[in-house]
This record gives sequence, structure tokens and C-alpha cells, in this order.
Amino acid sequence: MTRIASLGMYDMPWLLHANDALWAGLASRLRAIGMDGVAESLERTRSLATVWRDPALLFAQTCGYPLMTALNDVVTPFAAPVYSWSGCSGATHCSVIVVLRASSFETLADLRGRRAAINGPDSNSGMNLFRHAVAPFAEGGRFFADVVTTGGHLASIDHVASGRADVAAIDCVTFGLAHRHRPELVEGVRVIAETAKSPSLPFVTRAGASAGEIAMLLSAVEEATADPQLVGAVEALGLKGVEPVCVDDFAVVLGYEQEAIAAEYPVLR
Repeated sequence: MTRIASLGMYDMPWLLHANDALWAGLASRLRAIGMDGVAESLERTRSLATVWRDPALLFAQTCGYPLMTALNDVVTPFAAPVYSWSGCSGATHCSVIVVLRASSFETLADLRGRRAAINGPDSNSGMNLFRHAVAPFAEGGRFFADVVTTGGHLASIDHVASGRADVAAIDCVTFGLAHRHRPELVEGVRVIAETAKSPSLPFVTRAGASAGEIAMLLSAVEEATADPQLVGAVEALGLKGVEPVCVDDFAVVLGYEQEAIAAEYPVLR
């Protein structure tokens, strides 16, 4: 049986080659240390939701919020990436809160009664960290006049740049990747704040994976991110390495949710 591999969280069209090269390096290492059924190529035809839930999952990346909610007991996190982008520290990241470059907004409090964009209601960076940042300013459980769901961080940036929304919270890794590889995508916006930090989007495998299998996966990704032959792909992705993690390391994500609920702001609105 061929096992499924995906790097779909940061698999923009302009990063396909880098992700393919990284997976080739990972796959060769996994085969060399005895892993069976390693996929030759990354899965790009199925939705991430179905990939995460497939019993044949070998390697993927997911978001910290669904990891602790919808994917609880479905996948097992084993490593968190260390990225070089602004807003990252060790194996953590944050969201950058962006507004139209030509706007007069200077602080998050200035956005009261405006329109926000989120990539999706199950996103840690686009919703959960954003909700946590907004909670101290909310009154009566509300801060924005409207919240629109865009389907992706790049779409949220475009909504702000085009004036269809006033503000969005963008994963700082996505923002850094766009700023480096497609600066025209972010030139119309500017950052006015950063959210609290949480662990980077984890690399995961199927629930129930053995300790030996997890050790093999961790070893392979540690070696691949440090391989001089993969330096072009690794640098394109902003990867500096990985740190081992377990699901308990992501409890902070739900902690931020509970802090927003305690502030009587359970829903971003």
C-alpha cells in the first residue's frame, strides 16, 4: 500500500518545485531507513480534509486549531517547523494584522465597526489568534460590523488590498512567503500589529502511528531540512529546521479560545 504525503498548507503555485524537492529528499530518507509504501509524489488532487483523515496518511501538515478540535484523535503531530520569516520565533508563529496601505488605521482599536476578512472559521492564524487579539476591544460580544470568509490567506490579503475588507489576520509564514516570492501580492497592505504566538503548523501522520514510525519521520525531516543539497528548496520555503512536538504543545491554541470566551467574545464578529 502506498502511503499518502502532502505539503498542502504552503503549496502555492510558485512553491510547487520547492515542495516537490523537499518531499523527494524526505522520501528517499524514509525508504533508506526502512519505511514501506512511501509515496513517490505529493498528493495534490484531494482536499486537505480528506488527506488528513485517510488511514494511509504518512506525512502532512495541518493547522493548530483543527488539530485540537476536528482532527483530535485523527492525526498525530510529530514536528513543528522553525521558519525564518518575521513573526516566527523557534517553532512558533503568529499572525500579522494587515490593513490597506493607504488607510489611516494605526491600531487594532481603530478598526471598530469595520469589515474583517478571515480565511476560514477553523483557522488558528486567520480566526482564533485574530479573535484573541480583538477580544479586549469588543463590546457586547461584537467589534466588527461584518466578517467575510475568503477561503484563503492570499484571498484575504486581496480583499484588504482591493477595499473589499478593512482588515485581516494573515499567518506570518504565508505573509513572508508572499513578500519574498510574490511581493506584488502584499504591496497594497501594511502590518499594524501582531497576534500572540502559537506553535507553527505541525507536520503530522496518522493517529495510531507507532513510536518507531514517528521516530523515522522525525529523523527524516530533521535530516532533509539540514541537507546542503536541498538548500534551495529549504530556503525558498523559509525552513530553518524542525522541533519535535506532541499534541499537548498545542494546548495554548485552545487557551487563546478560552481567554476570548472569558472576555465574552466567543465568536469573531
